Amino acid sequence: MQIIWKGQSCFQIISQTGKNNQVYLITDPFDETIGLRVPKLEADILLISHSHFDHNNKKAVSSPVPGQNPFIIEGPGEYEIKGVFILALPSFVSQNLGGQGIHKINTIYVIEAEEMRLCHLGMLQQKELSDEQLEKIGDIDILMIPVGGIYTIDSKGAAKVISQIEPKIVIPMHYHLPKLKEKLEGIDKFLKAMGAKSIEPQNKLSIKKKDLPEEGTKIVILRP
Repeated sequence: MQIIWKGQSCFQIISQTGKNNQVYLITDPFDETIGLRVPKLEADILLISHSHFDHNNKKAVSSPVPGQNPFIIEGPGEYEIKGVFILALPSFVSQNLGGQGIHKINTIYVIEAEEMRLCHLGMLQQKELSDEQLEKIGDIDILMIPVGGIYTIDSKGAAKVISQIEPKIVIPMHYHLPKLKEKLEGIDKFLKAMGAKSIEPQNKLSIKKKDLPEEGTKIVILRP
């Protein structure tokens, strides 16, 4: 499996489903109005956690198969597409936009592929997960979690949620990047909250089940 970060909450996940078969997933494609360049994105499966312009740019995503369209998931449910199982769970988002409180659903995605369980928390704003959410999320190998605050949980909130889920690998997302117009917290605050030292970023995470840490939680920083 390969996990590539495109910026914000957008990842490309490439899963091997056979010797010569690959399934492409994209999570939360963003709009260029946030200040970041929108990369070329291809997906068999497109996951949208929240109906906000930095999470739902569907037009930026095409299918790797000519003449086809990605299978789009935008809300809670259970899905199985091309050998990949996806559980989508609701969490609530409250935003004050234009002086009006607007309540929407953020979708948490649990992805099962290559005998591993991944979790993408989307635009999570809850300071902690409920017992019911934790039970449904279950044991997680790789967790993608927002850490930049403002619209999502911040570094301290992320540390709390990580302690609840206890994943084997954590990949932070939705934090400050050069040219990003949103004034989010930087990655250093998250590393400090986790009691971690500086970590050398990687271009992508290539991993198999046998490569997962046996104990503790490993933090992986990806370059967009």
